[in-house]
Amino acid sequence: MPIEIQVAPPGIVISQGRTFMVTDERGEINPRCDEGIYAIDARFISYYRFFINREPWVLVNASQISFYQASFYLTNPAISTEEGDLEAHTIGLTIDRRVEEGIHKDFYVVNYTGKRIRFFLQLALRSDFADLFEVKAKRLVQRGRMLTTWDPQERRLRTSYDHQDFHRAVTYWLPTTDVPVGFANGRISFELELDPGQQWQTCGELLLEHGQHLKRPVSGHQAPEQFEEPVGELDARQARWLESSPQLLTPNDHVYRMYRQATLDMGALRIYDLDVSDEEWVPAAGVPWFVTLFGRDSLIVSLQNMSVSTGFARGALKRLAEYQATARDDWRDAQPGKILHEVRFGELAHFHAIPHTPYYGTADATILYLLVLSETYRWTGDATLLEAYRQAAANCLRWVDESGDLDGDGFQEYQTYSSLGYENVGWKDAGDAVVYADGSQVRQPKGLCELQGYVYDAKLRMAEVFQVLGDEARAQSLLRQAETLKRTFNAAFWMEQEGCFAYGLDPQKKQITSIASNAGHCLWSGIADQDKAERTARRLLQDDMWSGWGIRTLSSKNPAYNPYSYQRGSVWPHDNGIIAAGFKRYGFVNEASQVIRGVFDAARRCQAYRLPEVFAGVQRKGKTTDFPALYPGGANIPQAWASGSIFQMLQTLLGLRADAPHRRLYVNPTLPAWLPDLQVQHLRVGRCSCTLHFWREGERSRWEVTEMAVDQGAAQEDRIQIMDEPGRAS
Repeated sequence: MPIEIQVAPPGIVISQGRTFMVTDERGEINPRCDEGIYAIDARFISYYRFFINREPWVLVNASQISFYQASFYLTNPAISTEEGDLEAHTIGLTIDRRVEEGIHKDFYVVNYTGKRIRFFLQLALRSDFADLFEVKAKRLVQRGRMLTTWDPQERRLRTSYDHQDFHRAVTYWLPTTDVPVGFANGRISFELELDPGQQWQTCGELLLEHGQHLKRPVSGHQAPEQFEEPVGELDARQARWLESSPQLLTPNDHVYRMYRQATLDMGALRIYDLDVSDEEWVPAAGVPWFVTLFGRDSLIVSLQNMSVSTGFARGALKRLAEYQATARDDWRDAQPGKILHEVRFGELAHFHAIPHTPYYGTADATILYLLVLSETYRWTGDATLLEAYRQAAANCLRWVDESGDLDGDGFQEYQTYSSLGYENVGWKDAGDAVVYADGSQVRQPKGLCELQGYVYDAKLRMAEVFQVLGDEARAQSLLRQAETLKRTFNAAFWMEQEGCFAYGLDPQKKQITSIASNAGHCLWSGIADQDKAERTARRLLQDDMWSGWGIRTLSSKNPAYNPYSYQRGSVWPHDNGIIAAGFKRYGFVNEASQVIRGVFDAARRCQAYRLPEVFAGVQRKGKTTDFPALYPGGANIPQAWASGSIFQMLQTLLGLRADAPHRRLYVNPTLPAWLPDLQVQHLRVGRCSCTLHFWREGERSRWEVTEMAVDQGAAQEDRIQIMDEPGRAS
């Protein structure tokens, strides 16, 4: 029997909304790393450790119980006290921790020595209030003034930070305690006297101030037996999300667990203070570094989640439209109609030391906005969405044709105008991501291949939208533009010798002849000619691109290749999900299944079946004994579009395509041998909910409808018709 291998990053991260805590496996925060307690882009606690009589506790084990809570079991080393020496492992310390806006902690100390003992439990903590950007860059700059005060009557330790009109503060509060407690030399100390077998417990709360706002725990202290019970609105929201999401049943337990974990993580990533309503929201892009509104990430996640929930899409459409640029601002790389890349609220953003207020340095978010609007309409059939975002869509199209096309040649190019702008603003936005075949860097402006495909798809979709809105002339114009773009793209980007689309065009309009995963996105969008799509699929699965766990971002033959880099040879689950969907679109079923199987095999070996944002492109050695190498730079886990890739890949295998406006759902299942039976319960299309059963019969995949219902108040004619792709009625 093969050994079950689980890969996990070091440390534990718990979060809720825009508050999160990053610790080592002991639950402590080391001052010389990225760990800390963060909220609204500031690190409130930069050092946090427990001691017993000045000695560190010994870790027994620890576990993340849910996305917002964790427990830690520790014991004592051998220590000396006034009454004599205490043997190691005779005192137990349990810490239960929850993130609820602020952070609530319960402490339990038990005496197993068999005698009465007296000792000190100490907590050391410090704050630096560093901006998240400076923590990531490992370049902390001292500013402002900090003041720490201890109130012995209220048992409150408060540290404040003020820099002109920028204010942050953190308070550690002990609501109740029945033992002497004091503060000195940077440590809170509890003087404990315990009889044999006696347990002592208390709780602490961290209150986080940002400006005039206060983040504090809301559930208060709970007894140990209540710790796993739902606490407040946080659990109620998650429960509503899980109840409303489609359920997946399959005898393949690994796939079941992947889907379940992805569903849990998508709910956990919800940024509650950005909710449009209880059914419309946006996710954080990833924990810990991307807990804010992102353009590209929110939109790709929306597309991945269409078969699970359109709530992400409707929330993203609303919030991103609110921030849509109305004027040119070079500092923020904004032009009229552009959708933001990222918005931040920390100290650097407050003083405009960075352009993220918001920053618009993204070449694809504006195009992706149009795809999401169209796809949301196809899954909901709600034409009021098209009218509500008609102007936002028109603004996006104008940006595509004007600011997105720098030289008027019909192709998309990007270039930053900001002194702190990003070098690369496609989805591969690392500064060194775009390279020539000789490994050297490509300078701006750059026209990446996938951007052209996104525009092609967007214009076809917007033609449909404007037809629904009654503007036939604009619809026909968009169709003509799309066909022209497809023709010119296939001529300008095709590399006959390589049998693949070029990475992009450089400033001289010469092909960037590197083999990169971006070419696979051209199949997802449908811009590729059939013969070129087939050759591209074969090229991306050659040994230099195929790692065994997925398709690499860059060919291993490129001199710039590094499997441990962020985007020059690593493997990204969302990238592979898009490519697999492109393979299936052109009928390359086995190739799509190969990619999905590779990523699913990686997920199977990850702790809790949770895919990281990115993992190393190291070559897989065997089918059962190997495991994927983690990205050493600290990938976000959970990460929204990594979790969402599970949904997209399953949708690809089932061939689900919604046409809610015409009350139809098309299916084209191609189940591989390793996934022979699958049921999707309560899949929503328009105002209808259905349950579908898929199974393999020999080499053929079959399906049936086992349940269908319309929403309360809906008419029977709102029932959808489920059909084989491309249109044979069941």
